[in-house]
Amino acid sequence: MVLQVQEGLLTTSSLRVLVATAVPAERDAVARAFTSDSRVDVIAAGVGPAAAAAATATALAGTPYDLVVSAGIAGGFQPEAPVGSVVIADEITVADLGAETPDGFVPVTELGFGTVTHRPPSALVRDLAAATGARTGAVLTVSTVTGTAARAKELRARHPRALAEAMEGFGVAEAAAAHGIPVLELRAVSNPVGPRDRTAWRIGDALAALTEGFGKCAPVLESWRQV
Repeated sequence: MVLQVQEGLLTTSSLRVLVATAVPAERDAVARAFTSDSRVDVIAAGVGPAAAAAATATALAGTPYDLVVSAGIAGGFQPEAPVGSVVIADEITVADLGAETPDGFVPVTELGFGTVTHRPPSALVRDLAAATGARTGAVLTVSTVTGTAARAKELRARHPRALAEAMEGFGVAEAAAAHGIPVLELRAVSNPVGPRDRTAWRIGDALAALTEGFGKCAPVLESWRQV
């Protein structure tokens, strides 16, 4: 595996990476960090865990990849993940897969089914965080974006290590796991988790941070080897 940096862009000669984003704007922000001849494929997989899982699984069925990355913008839990910051998941957890009960939410695992968490390679997360300045913690996958302070408080109570919420990471991770491929999730924070205040969103800044974050990944990926 050999990677090279040319004019600030990442190129790879053997490591094959699939980056799955939700929408074209995120796809294009990530792609700007790479040269056109790199072995990094960036797709807009669609919004939500089902679309992300389906598109990622389809891509993995056709090409042998060494690493899968879920990427894009996200809501950040305040004050740990301020707007404009980058977060890298050390756990990718689906927050709303389960059942509501009189005693509160019960995850699907406690019902005797499936899984709710995927864990990226810890050494790779650590080294990428050091290189990019990103915060590390849980990134939650939700099918319904949080829109109230009460919901944000509930999620933090159930997931005290949560830094951000997005809608695709768990779906991407499920597809990667089915193919036996390691997964990462890297997000740039565009807005606080909580009441939906469009005037507080900084999507342009988050997309720029996403490009910058991926640009700083090159030295880490250069030295990384999948064991």
